[in-house]
Amino acid sequence: MVESPDNEARRPAPADWHGWERWTEGVDWSDWRSWLRRLAATDWAAAGPAEVPWETPAAGSIALTLSAYQEDFPGPRMREQLAGIWPAFHRWWSQGGVHARPTTAEARARLEEHMPQLVGTWEQLAGMLPGDPDAGAALSLWNPPPFLTGCSQAVVLGGGPALVRNYDWDHRLFDGVVSQTAYTGRRVLGMADCLWGLLDGVNDAGLAVSLTFGGRREVGEGFGIPIVVRYVLEVCQTVDEAVRVLSRIPVHMSYNITALDRAGRFATVYVAPDRPARVTDRAVTTNHQGEVEWAPYVAAVRSVEREQQLEALLANSADVADVVAACLRDPLYATHWDRGFGTLYTAEYRPADGLVRYHWPHRTWQHSLRRPDNGSIQLHLGTDRRRPGAGGQ
Repeated sequence: MVESPDNEARRPAPADWHGWERWTEGVDWSDWRSWLRRLAATDWAAAGPAEVPWETPAAGSIALTLSAYQEDFPGPRMREQLAGIWPAFHRWWSQGGVHARPTTAEARARLEEHMPQLVGTWEQLAGMLPGDPDAGAALSLWNPPPFLTGCSQAVVLGGGPALVRNYDWDHRLFDGVVSQTAYTGRRVLGMADCLWGLLDGVNDAGLAVSLTFGGRREVGEGFGIPIVVRYVLEVCQTVDEAVRVLSRIPVHMSYNITALDRAGRFATVYVAPDRPARVTDRAVTTNHQGEVEWAPYVAAVRSVEREQQLEALLANSADVADVVAACLRDPLYATHWDRGFGTLYTAEYRPADGLVRYHWPHRTWQHSLRRPDNGSIQLHLGTDRRRPGAGGQ
């Protein structure tokens, strides 16, 4: 668990927007350990009701470029991606943390133990970074530095089945790559993260998977979640298989993983580094695992409010189009991209059709397992002033 250093003075919790601006001064948003320490060193118990920063109008806009590629096995396109992303990824990987980064031998042992089907691809990828002694260890994502996201997701059966989710993160740390691969013989399509992991995706068996951060501070020994999502989509055909895999693989932080199949069966698994995975039938998850365990974080990212919004939509028989539309407006749509907290895309996964639609307020980008896409798009987020300016993560 990440705790406040004993010699760090407790600071008062912010009471208004200006207080939040002062509170964030000096926080390196690319290093979530910095934010964790700041949260732990804040006297939240003494604070009254506070305005959180996501309740104020967004400032400015950002440009975002996303690309897509289809490559069954690691080849020129993956080599190009590694060359472009590896330097920044390596800097992140080399940070300190609760656990020391593993050696390549340790990383291999953990992959062979928990995800043996990925070892061959891992070897190929490490071979694309010759001469770097950290490549194999980093690509395994075993015991990575802590990292958090926001995010909301919901299983929608009306007009579906579909798995709809918002991905909320710092655009400067976003790979922005949609990949279609067949590393283990199964075709997998999804949004890449951590070089070859996935944030969400769908496979040719008709299984869709997505994640949200679980809203807990605990950090332990385990894999970073993007490679776990990759593995589930590589080896699983059904929700039951996905649940079994998610229940056995160790993870380094807490996440909520929702799996949906082509028949509309679904489950959400609360995974954590310090307790057994818990399998639920929840159709909606945001950034806590049932009950609130890290109150400052959950309040700051409006996790309960976003959960209630999605649950109300489903209770009122909202269909896929209704939920997608809601994900593009307050309180589900986060607009503080310039502060590292913005909705970078809304995904609509259709496992029965093997496709995904990525949505933004004025654009939709569709990808299909049957029709690979090797194109790219450019977006300018935050230029639409007709929407409410606030949004939760």
